[in-house]
Amino acid sequence: MSIGQIIFTLVVVVAFSIAAKNYKKVYRNIRLGKDEDISGDEGKRWKNVLLIAFGQKKMFKRWIPAVLHLAIYVAFLFTQIELIEIFIDGFFGVHRFFAPFLGGLYTLIIGSIEVLSFLALIATVAFLSRRNLLKIPRFVKPEMGGWPKLDANLILFGELALVTGIFMMNGADVVLQQLDPAHYPSTGFLPISNIIGPMFFGDLGLNGLQFIERTGWWLHLITVLVFINYLPISKHLHIFLAFPNVWYSKLTSRGEMENMPDIMNEVKSMMGLIPEQEMDPNADFPEFGAKDIFGLSWKNIMDSYACTECGRCTDVCPANITGKKLSPRKVLMDIRDRATEIGNNLDTGAIKFLSEEGRAANEKLTADNYDDGKSLFDYISREEIHACTACNACVEACPVTINPLEPILKMRRYEVLTESAGPSDWLPMFTSIENSGAVWQVPDDRDKWAKDMSEEGNDS
Repeated sequence: MSIGQIIFTLVVVVAFSIAAKNYKKVYRNIRLGKDEDISGDEGKRWKNVLLIAFGQKKMFKRWIPAVLHLAIYVAFLFTQIELIEIFIDGFFGVHRFFAPFLGGLYTLIIGSIEVLSFLALIATVAFLSRRNLLKIPRFVKPEMGGWPKLDANLILFGELALVTGIFMMNGADVVLQQLDPAHYPSTGFLPISNIIGPMFFGDLGLNGLQFIERTGWWLHLITVLVFINYLPISKHLHIFLAFPNVWYSKLTSRGEMENMPDIMNEVKSMMGLIPEQEMDPNADFPEFGAKDIFGLSWKNIMDSYACTECGRCTDVCPANITGKKLSPRKVLMDIRDRATEIGNNLDTGAIKFLSEEGRAANEKLTADNYDDGKSLFDYISREEIHACTACNACVEACPVTINPLEPILKMRRYEVLTESAGPSDWLPMFTSIENSGAVWQVPDDRDKWAKDMSEEGNDS
């Protein structure tokens, strides 16, 4: 095994080992949520994955960004073919492993990758311009400052590095094929490299060309490995999570709200619909809704990690449009940040994150006894969740079928049902419903009219 093969193997093994550890953390963070039953027609789920996740169906409600995104997306998929060859070449110390076997098909594949990479280059420049020069409104909302903005730009610069590596590698290679055909098998005519190769590298000698070719080869590889390790801390994790997120999305109507069995049983007991012998007088009072990550479902947390931060949800939110503080995108970003914070704290095993009961029992830190004195309400203000009209516009707009409404409703339920709190202008409505079963305060019972009609019928 040559020195180059040893270095290649070490770099790849280390990169994938670190990545596996970080993806495992993301999975652990998602599983901090409650269990959620996922059932329904698998055929319909596969159809959604093919149309929405693979086919980008919902993206095409806005044609300009959809076409630009499609160029990068398709280039990303096809480039993996060339990446497979890079891994084979690196592990076995060969060059252009598939070229002699595939012949014209190889030329077609690599040529297609070049055309797609060139289109991706144009799309990348356009996206950088949209974010930093044109400053599209949904990209300059308050929650998009600092790291979110840097994150979006870093991945676009990474795309530039990837495309540069491809054209350096292929461009120098087509010139080397003329100088040293014994070691550089013919790739056939490549639509981009056969133009830029002689143009930029034609005057270089053998050593210079080999340096350029190897630099492009390693730049391509290192960019991919850095990208794989970068994804767990980036919004671009949606590249992987969009597919399972669409699969696990609910198949019911987007306007259907989750039923709460605990509430239903409480109401039944108040109305005498549950026999006394079936009621447990010693049962703990349930905690309604969600105060923290642990009160959300794992699917809610997966939604937050699958969020693309595209801002389509916030762009159509009537509360946000009218100047209110609510941004559905920010809610998801806050949920992801909170889940990540809890996961990082759990990794420390520090006693300061133990609940009082856990400390008293001298337990080790786990998700079950975690308590850092904070909650989702430290990230998402009550003003934000009060502003939501539950119109489902954000749910309809999301290109990867995320449901921002669910965690908002769960936090509101916690505030109203567990804390007995809420906006002051809501309280008269709650009191009226509790006392008379009607939203508006009226002096008589809601069903008094029916009783009066019944009495009149009996008198007659």
